[in-house]
Amino acid sequence: MSAAPLIDAGRIEPAFVDRDAFRSAMSRLGAAVNIITTDGPAGKAGFAASAVCSVTDTPPTLLVCLNRSSSVFQTFAANRMLCVNTLAGHHEHLSALFGGKTPVEERFAAATWTPGATGAPVLTDAVVSFDCAIDASTDIGTHQVLFCKVLGIHETGSNVPLIYFKRTYHRIGTESL
Repeated sequence: MSAAPLIDAGRIEPAFVDRDAFRSAMSRLGAAVNIITTDGPAGKAGFAASAVCSVTDTPPTLLVCLNRSSSVFQTFAANRMLCVNTLAGHHEHLSALFGGKTPVEERFAAATWTPGATGAPVLTDAVVSFDCAIDASTDIGTHQVLFCKVLGIHETGSNVPLIYFKRTYHRIGTESL
């Protein structure tokens, strides 16, 4: 027997929320900055993202949102493997490279990478990297939500992650002595 939904969304009158007001409000939701990478038969690609979160620990699964109009979308869709690399405070330049129109070779040349178990590039000095297989996906609006089963984790000693809040970068924490 399946449980009834907590809220019947079909019975709720949607309120109109302006796109710009929503984006402004979301800028107040601080988030870790990540570089999402892939490599495989469709080639190597990567993009900067803050739309990443934990779904469950059994099995370990992350959620990653990818704009379907992005130049890297087809590469990720075809490879079905990715790595979520959480940036350290000194990686602001990488976020800018992977968030813009920089050619793929130039993006990856700006840092040191090693292949993970899936073949996706792991940033060697990321705060933490999650090597994943895309297990499922669903389209919502302009984006595809990827449910990514974590197959490996790489951690460094960095305790200073790069955070994006109010449309600017921030560093929090302190390095271990």
